[in-house]
Amino acid sequence: MVDKDQLFNPVKMSAQAKAAQTDKTAKDILAAEAAARAAKTAKLRSARLDQAPVPDTGENGKATRRTKAK
Repeated sequence: MVDKDQLFNPVKMSAQAKAAQTDKTAKDILAAEAAARAAKTAKLRSARLDQAPVPDTGENGKATRRTKAK
């Protein structure tokens, strides 16, 4: 069983130790977000490559063509 002395640490952390803990936590969060972003990017890229290519059409639905400027 855990008593209150083990659960709540009465000893205060030094400013340096607190900063190190905060820094480690922030880096862990950023690493997790980067991993999630990379996984999502890979999933979307795979889905995009699996689709059939769609021809590029203009606003009116016809294929676009460049004209000479006057």
